[in-house]
Amino acid sequence: MIKTTVVGSYPMFDWLAACPSQQALEDATMVVLKTQELAEIDVVADGELYRFDINHPETNGMIEYFVRPLGNVRSAITRSDVEAFAKQKGMGFRARPAAVVEGELHEGMLDLVNAYRKIRPLTKAPMKFTITGPHMLCKTLLDYHYKDLPRLAHALAGVLAKQIAEIDADVVQIDEANLPGSPEEWQWAASAINVMLEAVPNTPAVHLCFGNYGGQTIQKGSWDKLISYINALHADHVVLEFAHRGYNELEYFKDLRPDVGIGLGVVDIKSTVIESPELIAKRLEHATQVLGKDRIRYIHPDCGFWMLKRSIANAKIRSLTLGRNLFEGR
Repeated sequence: MIKTTVVGSYPMFDWLAACPSQQALEDATMVVLKTQELAEIDVVADGELYRFDINHPETNGMIEYFVRPLGNVRSAITRSDVEAFAKQKGMGFRARPAAVVEGELHEGMLDLVNAYRKIRPLTKAPMKFTITGPHMLCKTLLDYHYKDLPRLAHALAGVLAKQIAEIDADVVQIDEANLPGSPEEWQWAASAINVMLEAVPNTPAVHLCFGNYGGQTIQKGSWDKLISYINALHADHVVLEFAHRGYNELEYFKDLRPDVGIGLGVVDIKSTVIESPELIAKRLEHATQVLGKDRIRYIHPDCGFWMLKRSIANAKIRSLTLGRNLFEGR
């Protein structure tokens, strides 16, 4: 059976941003989980609401949530910090660093374990917990201590891995949305993320895409440059963007290690058009013809839903299961 899942994020609730409280956050999380349960999604996620920040309700906390609480990290950004960050390469869509590293990293106030433990009782369904990867995080920081991206990435991975080891979600997914635009960095990026993947108690996964900021693609590139990276991952499966890009690059994945499952993006989150079950089944049929019927392990959206309206996201979620069922003849 091909399983359905989501990548992670869900549109922000207007009422949560307007009147935030711990109870409202728990209520919103239950709505996200119940929406997926009703759509019969096989592996659900909390909408990444565990990262909710009333000061930044329009974002899904992919960066700041993880780095600002760390020990020896400064979140107050000076003008000189902004100027120094502007000289760094690889993060052109950000005008400011997420934080400044001033000493050896430690977990500080970051507490992923209890964030997860608040969510787990809210659903009986198999659940995914998502965490941003070390390559993406290190590229957003201004580093005055390690002064070397691979060293900084490995330091971040080590801190996060200690907490991941206590998270018993059915799937722990590490998100890397910058590497596809910097494939030449794949060797140290793979080494760093494997520190985190090896700490996952159950099923480790990696999500890769070419960016979704303001509903826009951030990086240019192609999947053929990432095959060596994916083959080096200590992951059960990869969760990949395809629907927006098209499926001409499927051929490259014939060289993927046979034990690495492929998650196929079949829903375009940069479009408000609702994919029909027939279209999703057609995309699955094409992918299995290219790669073989046993290579596709999951289908999902290309990326998170946080930029869409709830009604559109909900309809796209429902189409995932309906399209999978149509393809499998259920």
